[in-house]
Amino acid sequence: MNADRLPPVAPEVTATLVEGLSPRLRKRLDAAVTKLAARPVHRDGDTTTIEVDDETELRLHARGGVVAQVEDVTCGCLLAPACVHRAAAACAAPTADLAPEPAEQPTPEAAGPASADAATGSGAVATHPASVTDQATAMVPASAAHRSSGTDSPPGPGPAPGLTPDAGPAPPETATPDQRAAADALWAAGAAVLEAGVDGAGAVAQSALLRAAHTARLRHLPRAAGAALSVVTLLRAARASDPSYRTAELVTALAELLGTARRVATATGTELAAVRGRVRRPYSPDGSLRLYGLFTEPVVTDSGHGGVRTWVAGADGRLFTVGDVAPGGVGRALGVADRAVRLGDTALTHRELGRAGLAVSGATVSPDGRLGAGKSVKAVTARGAAWTEPPLAALWETPPAEQAARALRSTSRYADPDGTGSDLLFLDVELLGAVREPGGTCLLALGDGGVPVRLTAADDEPALAHRDNLALLAAAPGTRLRIIGRLIPAAHPRLTLLACSHPTGEGTIDLGLDRLRRADLPDPAAPAHFAPPQPAGPGEQSPLYLLERRVEQTVPAGRAALGMLGDVTAETRRIRRGGLPTAAGLLTALCASAAQRERDNFGRLLPADTDGFAAYWLAAARYSAAVSESLCSAAWNPTGEGRGVSGGPPAAAARPAV
Repeated sequence: MNADRLPPVAPEVTATLVEGLSPRLRKRLDAAVTKLAARPVHRDGDTTTIEVDDETELRLHARGGVVAQVEDVTCGCLLAPACVHRAAAACAAPTADLAPEPAEQPTPEAAGPASADAATGSGAVATHPASVTDQATAMVPASAAHRSSGTDSPPGPGPAPGLTPDAGPAPPETATPDQRAAADALWAAGAAVLEAGVDGAGAVAQSALLRAAHTARLRHLPRAAGAALSVVTLLRAARASDPSYRTAELVTALAELLGTARRVATATGTELAAVRGRVRRPYSPDGSLRLYGLFTEPVVTDSGHGGVRTWVAGADGRLFTVGDVAPGGVGRALGVADRAVRLGDTALTHRELGRAGLAVSGATVSPDGRLGAGKSVKAVTARGAAWTEPPLAALWETPPAEQAARALRSTSRYADPDGTGSDLLFLDVELLGAVREPGGTCLLALGDGGVPVRLTAADDEPALAHRDNLALLAAAPGTRLRIIGRLIPAAHPRLTLLACSHPTGEGTIDLGLDRLRRADLPDPAAPAHFAPPQPAGPGEQSPLYLLERRVEQTVPAGRAALGMLGDVTAETRRIRRGGLPTAAGLLTALCASAAQRERDNFGRLLPADTDGFAAYWLAAARYSAAVSESLCSAAWNPTGEGRGVSGGPPAAAARPAV
């Protein structure tokens, strides 16, 4: 049984079904999930049937596409409804995306159309397909998002009851007791996962996370709730040996969950608003816009969605996107590129928009630059601009180091999501040739200021043109190109190559959609050229990886595996020699906390300090991320300014706040 064939189940439904099991059945739950995955599945409208055995059927009723109530999961076995089958089916199914927070009817300013490429945006992992194709999702207004019953405080700072404006400003808003309790539950559930590791975080541990996520959503903490759902999704992928699973992604999700949960109790004012987050990003009016096409990139997600995203720039240099992503995979991505853009009355296709222009009136824009396609939006075709003409030429005039710093702020793993900024870089480069790396081959280019930049394919899907185009460009050393790439945070300058000027100097190439030919190269007969090996930069020589690998090692194996390492003096000594004393101290404290087990007066082992270990792990994860980003920023600076001692990070990144 493929989990994608099952309808998504609301988090609270899964948690309730697991909590209703007896202790004996809870021990059998993981085995029941595995056994149920091998059974046939049939779908008829909103009802999905699983054949538990030759005589028993289990049904999931997904009204509106989501199993939203416990009663929607029924089983025909003799032990139902107290059987293990209902809980196993809920655990095997995808987790439904977060529903909007309970709130009053949104105001017109807070409502707006949701872009079709929401599946590729930042934030929590979306597992409900409806979240990708929804074109008109009502947004929760900021004033209503903080209303609830019970002890919740007013939504924003303002005069307390009984005080006049002359009495002075009210104290900054703080989290309510209910929110602190919800955050504590999220912390406890996340720490338990870290304690057990992937192998020990089965369906019961996941249901605790789902229950905590549901409670957090009701208490208006969607950011932490979304992080919890991301952890559950990644845990299931890891336990199912999904080839798309990456341990680094689970490390980031767990650190985001624990860090956000801890900040709820101490954050105030605007910081508290960022920690709370919001389920949907509102679209706000932006008046009239004159837009110029840049390029179109195909979008193919691991969840089976496909489409395109077209990037355009305003007259003031701001970047916007127009997307169309829905279930369909790579085939849909290639087909949608030649379909008309869903924006106003324009008849331009996405490919054409990437080289033309638009005049938009009544525009609505999300904080991350997505253009809304509501009925009030009017758009007509206008003249575009070449990359060498204003206003687009100004994008390439910003120094690469400044562009990289901006992109890092946009892609930072643990930054408060304000939705602003872009991870795109606009560079003028000279191609040097291919470079062999442990993970494959990339294209080496020399950027302005003499900074060598590694360019990689944005997608290895054979049906897309990325990989073949990169191989052809490697056969044209000495060619100067104007390129657009997406920053890859690394200890050396590295981009995924998305678009470039044509090697002949005429027009531009969307490297995922347009295919170069050998006749397009300056020397069509030239074979692929391999550039000489490049010396490692200071960031690549950093011993930070010694701390990073221990942080990652904890996630699959749990605290016990780290506690068996023994003496790490040699590793900490090497880290200190590399100019990272804080990293050495964190590694020592993390391993000591993992190994620490006290005994009572009778010699029996006491429970491990789960909270203490989670706190040390969180500090190490956040520190490693901050230093890595600092090394990446320094690598883009051709003068080396901002580097610390021995090529280490700037002093500002030495002690990040947790």
